[in-house]
Amino acid sequence: QEQLVESGGGLVQAGGSLRLSCVFSRRTIRGYIMGWFRQAPGKEREIVAAINRSGGTTYTADSVQGRFTISRDNAKNTVYLEMNSLKPEDTAIYYCAASPIPIDNTVRRVTDYTYWGQGTQVTVSS
Repeated sequence: QEQLVESGGGLVQAGGSLRLSCVFSRRTIRGYIMGWFRQAPGKEREIVAAINRSGGTTYTADSVQGRFTISRDNAKNTVYLEMNSLKPEDTAIYYCAASPIPIDNTVRRVTDYTYWGQGTQVTVSS
């Protein structure tokens, strides 16, 4: 069974940093656009960042621009989300996702992604 596995979440104080990792078991991420989404209680799932297959094109949501960075290491079959200057409003479950859409760019809609991880909780205390 194809599976994305996230790690690196946790509890951090405002202003702190976390690095999320996501590994794709049984498939190579080289064939997929990769994205990070988050969902806070009572809110819809939203895109945080996305990266194309080569890693040369990225998208970062306005709410995290300048604080979060997405990257990928295709040799390690892993995608990362570096999160700095964390705020309480960043508290959410963070999901890794993979999209097979055959374009050399990023995609941003939940429905563009086929494979999803179980999520990792990020909690930022004030």
